[in-house]
Amino acid sequence: MACEDPDIKYLFEPRSVAVIGASHSPDKVGYKVVANILGGGYRGRLYPVNPQGGELLGLKVYRDVNEIEDGLDMAVVVIPAKFVPDALRSCAAKGVKFLPIITAGFSEIGNREEEAKLVAYARENGMRILGPNILGVYSGPSSLNATFGPSNVLPGNVAIISQSGALGIALMGKTVVENITLSAFLSIGNKADLDEADLLEYLMNHEATRVILMYMEGVKNGEKMVETLRRATQKKPVVVVKSGRSQRGALAAASHTGALAGSDEVFDAVMRQCQVLRSESLNEALNWCKFFANAPLPKGEKSVIITNGGGLGVLATDACEKYRVKLYDDADDLKQTFSKSMPYFGSPKNPVDITASVDHTYYDSALQAALRNDKINSVAVLYCQVAVCAIENLSPIMERHYREFKAASKPLIFAPVGDQAVEDSMKFLRNHNVPVTSDPYEAVSCLGAMYAYYRSLSDGRGTPEPVAIDRAGINRLAEAARADGRSFLLADEAQRLMELAGITTAGSRVATSAAAAVKAAGEIGYPVVLKVVSRDILHKSEAGGVLLDLGTAAAVRAGYRRIMDSCRAYNPEARIKGVEVCEQVKPGTELILGARRDASFGPIVMCGMGGIYVEVLKDVTFRSFPLTRKEADRMLKDLRVYPILSGVRGQKSRDTATVVEALLKLGSVVKECPLISDIEINPVVVYQKGLKAVDVRVLLSK
Repeated sequence: MACEDPDIKYLFEPRSVAVIGASHSPDKVGYKVVANILGGGYRGRLYPVNPQGGELLGLKVYRDVNEIEDGLDMAVVVIPAKFVPDALRSCAAKGVKFLPIITAGFSEIGNREEEAKLVAYARENGMRILGPNILGVYSGPSSLNATFGPSNVLPGNVAIISQSGALGIALMGKTVVENITLSAFLSIGNKADLDEADLLEYLMNHEATRVILMYMEGVKNGEKMVETLRRATQKKPVVVVKSGRSQRGALAAASHTGALAGSDEVFDAVMRQCQVLRSESLNEALNWCKFFANAPLPKGEKSVIITNGGGLGVLATDACEKYRVKLYDDADDLKQTFSKSMPYFGSPKNPVDITASVDHTYYDSALQAALRNDKINSVAVLYCQVAVCAIENLSPIMERHYREFKAASKPLIFAPVGDQAVEDSMKFLRNHNVPVTSDPYEAVSCLGAMYAYYRSLSDGRGTPEPVAIDRAGINRLAEAARADGRSFLLADEAQRLMELAGITTAGSRVATSAAAAVKAAGEIGYPVVLKVVSRDILHKSEAGGVLLDLGTAAAVRAGYRRIMDSCRAYNPEARIKGVEVCEQVKPGTELILGARRDASFGPIVMCGMGGIYVEVLKDVTFRSFPLTRKEADRMLKDLRVYPILSGVRGQKSRDTATVVEALLKLGSVVKECPLISDIEINPVVVYQKGLKAVDVRVLLSK
């Protein structure tokens, strides 16, 4: 029986730490961890542990953790994998709470069973594992650097969670160079026990942390992470960098950590659903974090670009469109605000071009004018190095205005371009926490991230509402198909599932003879569609099992025989129940709707442009389920086909409310009926009022 979990604050604020595997050799990880803890000024008690005993860096070395008289909150494990189980037993006897296991050699190389045993034993004895296969733990408020990374980490307000240990070391080093100050840095490696969600749970309420950055390679327990991220992003920005976008990248990530990277399209959509800011690169992510750590939230979305070079201004304007930064465009107000801060041949339009002929005092004047104008909410300042405006004179002005703009809740970012003097000034500004980058695109990217988060805070998320489906009836339907040895529902069963879920379908009947097909067509009304019904033929079109636009009894009779002949030729062993005679629905807007049980995130829903070109056009979007009606409606608005749904060129709008309801019902089926793994309706035809599901495929869980 598992013991109660320890308070996770002791992972971030341990009162005592043992290093199991502390080494006397300066080139060993066990030495570096002890040296970093000592050098970082850790205020708690530190106990090096090594069977050889002796002394290390002025500290007594204990032969076993049980020799330590005091209690232990944390034991950092830095020993070969084969000795880790014995170390855990000693830690359990000592009452250790948290075990950051730096040691590699577990699930990342296929040794999953041994890793699972470690976690089970730890949980049974009231311990939690971070890792294995990690860099270690850094906590700014505790002055604890229990890593084998850089020793000169700067304490501050950015928390970083990294799945990669080696990349974590590089990230820590980069934060020092960029003057990014850290409240916490945790490497999670294989995520055998503690994962991102557990750490987010603590960091979202961590007073020292203003922004959280996560580097991810795979997702475990995605449903838990989604729920945690939804709450975390309401309190502070969360930035994510995830590898495995490409197929090869996903395979590399899987071999690296033993975790599935999953579908990148699904991951991207779920992150947007959770209001997480996903960056394209580590550099961009660090820029965003630096900006969030030091810039205030704006009061509005009217931005101004101030530049001494037209080219830089054009680049920044292009970036504003990409990153959804809204440029203030009141020409009269801009002229009144900035005309005195430039020569007569300057441009007070936005971008505000003060020209390359002016010195630093013109920048000062323009910034003062922007600060005084309450209609301007944020400013990007661009600088091309020119002889008449020395960067050495401009830097102190930027530092002063940064503080003034921050006090006025106006984000300010600076992007100077030039030689070594510019680089030196950027270092000066970084040391004074001024947001600075050498690329106008990067500067606007930071504003874009800030505004994306700003909009998310004012975007009421709501609470998912339950929708009515006949869960018991659907489960009985799936159980009967499973008992029949099938992994999918037949056409008539899929139609019945739609009825039980409350989704309108095209009228249909299953006919087991040509005469029955003709009778069914007469009842439904011509023209009709015929589709083969067989437990052994899932892809009907490939087998010649679909015929469209049959307008007479003779055509139906001949069509029935043609389908039978084609399908028997395609698969002579196929068990054919008959054909489904379907209403040929009136033209409308074709969509694809679906729901499935995702390996990473659990139930997800999908919608997109439907029809035969869905896999070519790839105009689809995903969301984790459950979701609100507002989120489902946003799914539709994300599609390129949405203008057609909303009505263009005189056409009437389509019934998107019914589509939203259908999405919620499909998600509910997959979430509430464990035997159902996948549902796909393609196409579902949407009309001015209502919709009809035409072709439905339902797969059962394995």
